[in-house]
Amino acid sequence: MAGEGRIEAARIDPTIMVGRLLLLVGGVVCLRGWLTPPEALAAGMALALLVGNPYARQTAITAKLLLQASVVVLGFSMDLHAVVRSGMHGFWFAAVTITLTWAVGYALGRWLRIHSVTIALVCAGTAICGGSAIAAVGSVMLAGEAEMSVSLGTVFLLNAVALIVFPPAGHYLGLTQAQFGTWAGVAIHDISSVVGAASTYGHQALQVATAVKLSRALWIMPVTLVAALIYRRGAGNTVDAPVFAIPWFIGLFLLASLSRTLVPAVADAAPVIIALAERALTLTLFLIGAGLTRHTLRSVGLKALALGVLLWVGISLGSLAVIERLVV
Repeated sequence: MAGEGRIEAARIDPTIMVGRLLLLVGGVVCLRGWLTPPEALAAGMALALLVGNPYARQTAITAKLLLQASVVVLGFSMDLHAVVRSGMHGFWFAAVTITLTWAVGYALGRWLRIHSVTIALVCAGTAICGGSAIAAVGSVMLAGEAEMSVSLGTVFLLNAVALIVFPPAGHYLGLTQAQFGTWAGVAIHDISSVVGAASTYGHQALQVATAVKLSRALWIMPVTLVAALIYRRGAGNTVDAPVFAIPWFIGLFLLASLSRTLVPAVADAAPVIIALAERALTLTLFLIGAGLTRHTLRSVGLKALALGVLLWVGISLGSLAVIERLVV
């Protein structure tokens, strides 16, 4: 038996061993604070594409839980009054931009002759909060694997671009911390990339961006309900009622923010809390990047990518024009 174990160990693909080592080293480097969020995402993507991630399933689960936990921890560094104020700004931006994104996206998708379910998924991911919104809307529209892969792949690529492009663009345009935070919260898809981009811009930008993005995440429920009702009508009322995945971590984030507002000791520890949360988020982006697969890249159709890019550019430029005028 011992001999068989040695033989089995000898058969381990050297590439897998290299992948395991690089995954461990990358995690340590991120936690040490030696990489910025964009660098961490790029490093994870390079690992996945060049060597392969030997623990793709485990890192995906870990990244999701770590992201939610990091957002909750960030709440301990944010005054609840500021969160509510930023969230209210984000609420009105969300109401307008979500409506416009779906209207323009549907028209563009029909013009590009994209399947209606794919149009809905790309619009949901662009308008609300990336992969979470795609998963929720896709579940009630009975989206197939191909449609989910196309939409998720499109959003993933645009998230990576936004994380790299937004901070230097904000500095070039001379955006204030509040302006950049609002812009990132509105125009970047996933909360991981929102927080990653905002954390490199400044602490106030991070606070605003987190609050704005979380306020948009709450729109998953009404948008999913509307999508379900429309799709059920089109499918002859044969689709089951939607089951919502309530973003529980938003409630914990608000409780953490409340404790920061009421408990002086929590406020005093804010700098340490921010540092811990930012390093955890850097690790999260590394793990998200490591989840990129060649299948994801191959699945991104040109038409869906074109739709995603057009919507993203539209919401980025349109929201920026409004934010520069209304936010100081």
